[in-house]
Amino acid sequence: MARSVSLLALVLALSFPAHAQAQEVEAISVWGRRANDLGRATSASEGRISYADFAVRPLLRPGELIEAVPGLAATQHSGAGKANQYFLRGFNLDHGTDLAASLDGVPLNLPSHGHGQGYLDLNLLTPEFVHDIGFKKGPYAAENGDFATAGAVAFETADHLHGDGLQAWAGENDYYRALGSKALTDNVLVAADLSTARGAWTNPEDLRKINVLGRALAGGWSITALAYDAKWNATDQIPRRAVEAGVLGRLDAIDTTDGGNTSRYMLSARRRDLLRGLDAVVYVQRYTLDLFSNFTYFLDDPVNGDQFEQVDRRWIYGGSLIKRWSLGDGWSARAGASARLDDIGQVGLYRTTARARRATVRQDALTEWSTALWGEASRRFGRVDATFGLRADAMGADVDAGDPRNAGRVNDLQVSPKLALAWRISKTFELYADAGRGFHSNDARGAVIKVDPVTGDPAERAPLISPTDGAELGLRWKRGDLTLTAAAWALRVESELVYVGDTGFTEASGATRRRGVELLADWRPTSRFGLTGSYAATHARFAGSPPEGDRIPNTVSSVLSAGANWTPIRGSTLSLTYRRLGGAPLVEDNSIRSRPTGLLNALFVKDLGQASLMVEVLNLTNGKHDDIAYAYASRLPGEPLEGVEDVHFHPVEPRAVRAGIKISF
Repeated sequence: MARSVSLLALVLALSFPAHAQAQEVEAISVWGRRANDLGRATSASEGRISYADFAVRPLLRPGELIEAVPGLAATQHSGAGKANQYFLRGFNLDHGTDLAASLDGVPLNLPSHGHGQGYLDLNLLTPEFVHDIGFKKGPYAAENGDFATAGAVAFETADHLHGDGLQAWAGENDYYRALGSKALTDNVLVAADLSTARGAWTNPEDLRKINVLGRALAGGWSITALAYDAKWNATDQIPRRAVEAGVLGRLDAIDTTDGGNTSRYMLSARRRDLLRGLDAVVYVQRYTLDLFSNFTYFLDDPVNGDQFEQVDRRWIYGGSLIKRWSLGDGWSARAGASARLDDIGQVGLYRTTARARRATVRQDALTEWSTALWGEASRRFGRVDATFGLRADAMGADVDAGDPRNAGRVNDLQVSPKLALAWRISKTFELYADAGRGFHSNDARGAVIKVDPVTGDPAERAPLISPTDGAELGLRWKRGDLTLTAAAWALRVESELVYVGDTGFTEASGATRRRGVELLADWRPTSRFGLTGSYAATHARFAGSPPEGDRIPNTVSSVLSAGANWTPIRGSTLSLTYRRLGGAPLVEDNSIRSRPTGLLNALFVKDLGQASLMVEVLNLTNGKHDDIAYAYASRLPGEPLEGVEDVHFHPVEPRAVRAGIKISF
């Protein structure tokens, strides 16, 4: 821990003096469309999506903004205040284990979290405040570290939001939302987003959420404060057998006391100097979560029920520094350093009934630190741009367990080489070859555990760092208003986390291998009409020949997404988005599979001068599909004590209409 604190201090010390002397460059916000990545990108599966490309995207939840990234899908199996499930490159990312995300350079994933490793809650986003979204898939970029095995997504807000304004929304199921932003001076702005909703569920969700953003520009630094709070009731997944027997409706709940509350407060300072090639970020965060779930109902405790509470309380401190150079003789370089400290005062699991604690399964405190140094050098050799990268990550933790047998210290080191080649065949055609090593960390408690906290039996430890090796071949072609990209990729993960439905937890599994293809088309024949479409297919298996089968549960085989924007007359825009998740094995022998799910959403915007009228229709066809499904044993009252193996699903929300008005000042 002392080493992590000293490295963090070094990063802060390096960043402030260097930038204090740097020439200031005024930030410019460009609210344009998707950038042309030819001649700039180092892989076919990276890109940047600008505000105009998602400004009129219909969204059920804020986390679905991430679906603007081709091939990435977000679903939900619980209340709207809980982190989404994410699907990318054959991973059920279970809230973020293999998907890294950041907001204005501040990492959002949470290691050793009370609910799941790498927990990634994007409900703190206000889509209208996001300026652009950058993404890189695979472990090929030296700047991306922990959790960035399937990919990394960077959300950026603007120093100057898209004008002062106020929005008010109302919709079915008592949905109400108000948001607005105001520049108090040329260098100070404030913004807020407030939501409340009953929800479509039989058991009222009663979501209450507030996001507040403040930003000030001072001395070349952008100082940002963000506050997010949410409370909700949850309708978790329900057993298929009860719905088919008529015992439950599709929107019913079994345990009506599930739900939770969470908060996240962030304060960050960022300095970007374009002339000197410097980007520095320092931050502090405060995070809390209380989450109540019941997936097996009355299987473990026929009298009191199986509800459990997961708790997380932590402070997060960190910073990063990136520097660019021109080295001469055609070489350029980038290097970076980062450090992070998670001071987790409480992370616990409790047995509860109607949110009242009955027993403590495990309660711990821990300090977890991570540091990284990375660098990359680039040069053009004829028509080929080559980038050579190397990253070194060190991390460790000191676990103070409620059971002294599960206390301990652990640390690990990972060195990750990277290589990216871009062959510019012509002004309209480029080929790519990428390879690299990445990793995700495992829960530090699992890296020092000795005994199972429930049974007291000896427990197997998981490695603190699980490496991933990946490679990719791709192409990008652009002619006129049409852009096509394609990528073929492969990943080998040494150990990953798999959902275990009968306990509601995840556990480390063996090595896995994945391979797949991704296709993306973007066609904008006129300024008033545009079409985009992407398709991703994945083949995922456990390595070796496991006796129970080699299929990885919940690895979606395909993701198809499409979107259309049409401006029939000036000032009116109609947007349609379609997303289809393919089927997935729910058990290792593939004997039970999930059903494909398709959703169509629409948004109409009418410009009325200083005001705009908006109408949003979600699940336009009112499809009755599964948002997500799992296979495991559960027990309802009156059923055998050993429970019943079944598919448990969370339905997509029925069609909902929302209307809003936006007034610009």
